[in-house]
Amino acid sequence: MADGILGYPYRRLFWSPTLYRDWSGSAALMDWIESPIAHIFKVNVPGFSKDDIKVQIEDGNILHIRGEGAKEESPGKDTVWHLAERGASRSGFSREIELPENGKADQIKAQVENGVLTVVVPKDASPKPSRVRNVNITSKL
Repeated sequence: MADGILGYPYRRLFWSPTLYRDWSGSAALMDWIESPIAHIFKVNVPGFSKDDIKVQIEDGNILHIRGEGAKEESPGKDTVWHLAERGASRSGFSREIELPENGKADQIKAQVENGVLTVVVPKDASPKPSRVRNVNITSKL
């Protein structure tokens, strides 16, 4: 019963390293979709080019997506700003996602189009050996 309520992916929120970390302050929102063959991450990155975005795998299974925005040059010292909202959203973002065990980290593909970064992590179809191992109990050690 506990596996049903706190099974994958929810048990990671309580007993494992952080599933999803965000240090952005930006509005780079993300969706995570799982299909039968892949995990698909879609991140809003309006105004970022592919050169502004880095997608990396760290520690074997941590997908790190970050974007660094270029600052716009000031129009001049005699110019008075009344409102500056666009520049704030281009300050950058960073996301870390712990990939599931069935993700093939060596076959990840990424593409940015129309302000959306799509990262596809293929799934490993072969079953993994069970992590549970029975230990024989004896009366003496």
